[in-house]
Amino acid sequence: MRAEWDSVLEKVLLQPDHSSLTVLFELLLTEEERSAVAGRLKVFQMLLQGEMSQRQIAHEYQISIATITRCSNYLKHMTTEQRTAIKQLIMS
Repeated sequence: MRAEWDSVLEKVLLQPDHSSLTVLFELLLTEEERSAVAGRLKVFQMLLQGEMSQRQIAHEYQISIATITRCSNYLKHMTTEQRTAIKQLIMS
């Protein structure tokens, strides 16, 4: 399955602009899947900011506690260097 995912990433990287990316993701992902990805990104951003509790994040953004817990556990197992790299990727 890895080869297929690499193909998806290549297609994403080849898109010249926001509009093309939107079309590609609308083709590849359902509205629910796009919403889930956006929600997960928001959870990681909020957890890395550290200003809200998991329950506050769940309430504010209508995201399940299970999703928040999975994201939190993922962050807990990262090295400091990995967390720093992730912050640079998603916080700007």
